[in-house]
Amino acid sequence: MLDYVNWLRHASPYINQHRDCTFVVMLPGEGVAHPNFGNIVHDLVLLHSLGVRLVLVHGSRPQIEARLAERGLSPRYHNNLRVTDGAALECVMDAVGRLRVEIEARLSMDMAASPMQGARLRVAGGNLVTARPLGVHDGIDYHHTGEVRRIDRKGIQRLLDERSIVLLSPLGYSPTGEIFNLACEDVAMSAAIALAADKLVLYGEEAGLLDDNEQLVRELRPYQARAHLQRLGACYQAELLDAAAQAAEGGVRRSHIVSFQNNGALLTELFTRDGGGTMVAQEQFERLREATIDDVGGLLELIRPLEEQGILVRRSREVLETEIEQFSIVERDGLIIACAALYPLPDSQAGELACLAVNPQYRQGGRGDELLARIEQRAKTLGLNQLFVLTTRTAHWFQERGFVTCGVESLPSSRASLYNFQRNSKVFVKSL
Repeated sequence: MLDYVNWLRHASPYINQHRDCTFVVMLPGEGVAHPNFGNIVHDLVLLHSLGVRLVLVHGSRPQIEARLAERGLSPRYHNNLRVTDGAALECVMDAVGRLRVEIEARLSMDMAASPMQGARLRVAGGNLVTARPLGVHDGIDYHHTGEVRRIDRKGIQRLLDERSIVLLSPLGYSPTGEIFNLACEDVAMSAAIALAADKLVLYGEEAGLLDDNEQLVRELRPYQARAHLQRLGACYQAELLDAAAQAAEGGVRRSHIVSFQNNGALLTELFTRDGGGTMVAQEQFERLREATIDDVGGLLELIRPLEEQGILVRRSREVLETEIEQFSIVERDGLIIACAALYPLPDSQAGELACLAVNPQYRQGGRGDELLARIEQRAKTLGLNQLFVLTTRTAHWFQERGFVTCGVESLPSSRASLYNFQRNSKVFVKSL
């Protein structure tokens, strides 16, 4: 019970933040066919009940493959896109139609079986995607395979205003009445851009993007995504990353890649600070900057546990408000996770590095080194040539970064007169 209460408390800022936001969620056909699909539907209904304006785009590749196999037809691909001739188009329409009905039924069933029972959930759609033929590429005629030409933004927004979940299938229609088979990733990305969505969520098999060491890449800028695309080559993760990067470049603030195999992946990504997948964001999710008066409350939350342990000298809110301009901070999605202060010492060309603190959950990311580099840069800008630090617990950390031990007598007189012999801090200095 306590874990649930703590999770809800930490999620509450995101619940408020996501209300009335527009999310476009893409679930490929493999995700619909996966045993975890029921849990994904639960999560989508929960988002809807929390006031999120939801557009769901579904894929259908494995379902189309099954229809082709039933008719004894072989699938044809070029550059990972289906070549949709007349016979294949019949299979596409059959598979997409059946899948759409199944998804609508599952969403309705989930509402009936949830605490939202009795509330009406509407799933809406229509000819909201206009498409055009992909044409002939490298001598290959794609026939009825198309690409998105236009999204009916006003039509979708009207349905969202009516509190409907908008369900988009990977089919598009031309003004001349033709039907085109579309990539669900293209539909989702185009819809997110057209709607100026707050988020695009892309489900894939993996938890997100993995680097060369098979470690999860948690955050990327669009320009960084391009370098990873070259490394990945032709694979589905590359398709998802490309869609996320294009969405960011098209104005979508944040795109997320999560796994349809992991129960609760969507909620973890959206309602926890570090998420569980890969995010491609326009703005910097974590940044190092100078503190302002609005940061005093966050600084107090960060340093108070260390003050209670005797690691840092206790500072009152009034002192922090007076000295706030001395602080540099690391902010992660609105939370201050690290700080350090520089105090120029009067009558000398020296400064004191003080109140260096990093949230215990984030001590493995080199943030202390980033703050030290920022403090040293600020000191040099002020014309200081020495940096002192007084510490009771972290002597080795500073020694490993070029600080050398010295006596209290080495401190400038203005600082030596304030030395607390009861704390008995060790004094270190570094030449800049």
